[in-house]
Amino acid sequence: MPVVAAYAVPHPPLIVPSVGRGEEQAIKKTIDAYREVARRVAFHAPDTIIITSPHAPSYRDTFALAPGPCLHGSLAEFGASEERMDWEIDCEVAAGAVESARLAGIPLSTRIWGDRPMDHASFVPLFFIEQVGYTCSLTVCGISGCSDSEHFAVGKALAHAAEALGRRVVFIASGDLSHKLKPDGPYGFAPEGPVLDAAICKAFSHEGLKSLFNLDADVRERGAECGVRSFMMMAGALEDYKYTGKLLSYEGPFGVGYGVAAFEIVEPHF
Repeated sequence: MPVVAAYAVPHPPLIVPSVGRGEEQAIKKTIDAYREVARRVAFHAPDTIIITSPHAPSYRDTFALAPGPCLHGSLAEFGASEERMDWEIDCEVAAGAVESARLAGIPLSTRIWGDRPMDHASFVPLFFIEQVGYTCSLTVCGISGCSDSEHFAVGKALAHAAEALGRRVVFIASGDLSHKLKPDGPYGFAPEGPVLDAAICKAFSHEGLKSLFNLDADVRERGAECGVRSFMMMAGALEDYKYTGKLLSYEGPFGVGYGVAAFEIVEPHF
């Protein structure tokens, strides 16, 4: 059973205390849920963590995958240069995913990542995982301008690559929800913002991840979605499994929606 669990998490840099400098206490529910996710990851003891990130290198017509052998990250751009980490890349999973995607006609490449460092949407979940003392190898994939179905297919390719190698993996879909929740927020308010977040929260708990593919395109655009395509990749990774979905927390005091959800495997379909 290669995918042992999957989690949806937000990525506000200020959730890291050295960045937030106290402001992070306004999202305590998110912090508590994040710590629960980190504990669950450590409990599952994966060989590899797969992260999909909206802030990793992104292209209009192809998907970028971190090439390895190591991915370095820091929060220096957010005023916390002391926050640094290095994670080993699972180059075999990356190569297997590229081949699996190629056979499915999906453009996925490690060559286009270049020498870019770890993005903050990958750094934040790994920060919490390191806090519970767990490390393993890593695979990071960015979103793209490709179709929703192609994002789903890339998630499947990542899971199938892990399966072929006998890896136990935890899949982490990093993504905030709407950026348009409050007039005084950094991106302002749009009526579609709360509508979008309500729909995503239902997908995380009651309706299932497949309902993400029914989201209205205007609601996604006007609600300024961030993580929908990342969550769609997670849906693809979980396609061959029966799982339970639970929304662990949701809040948006800064005008951006932060949702944390857990998807625990019941049994594989195959």
